[in-house]
Amino acid sequence: MSDFETYTQKYIKFRNDRDWQQYHKPKDLALSLVLEAAELLELFQWKTDKQVEEMITDPVATEKLADELADVLGWILILAHDCKIDLGVALENKLAKNGKKYPIEKSKGSSKKYTEL
Repeated sequence: MSDFETYTQKYIKFRNDRDWQQYHKPKDLALSLVLEAAELLELFQWKTDKQVEEMITDPVATEKLADELADVLGWILILAHDCKIDLGVALENKLAKNGKKYPIEKSKGSSKKYTEL
């Protein structure tokens, strides 16, 4: 069993033990994912690079960051589970697609989008 499957099962059990699956339609899961991603982004809002550097060395701030990342990942796991998407396979497939769109010889050290390479 992959880590994705292990953590997915933990999140699904947590959800189902509370009878929350009734509220977890794909649209609502996607909305929750975006809301949690916004909370993650809020931790960085208005901070300079130096302030971000300081933030990620502060244990209290790092715990908040870890919590928000975990929330985002949890919604991804539940959404993928409910839509019957194997995240391991999806990630491998996406890496292969991106490898074709961004060949090393054209994209190394460049921030250009694949359509500009």
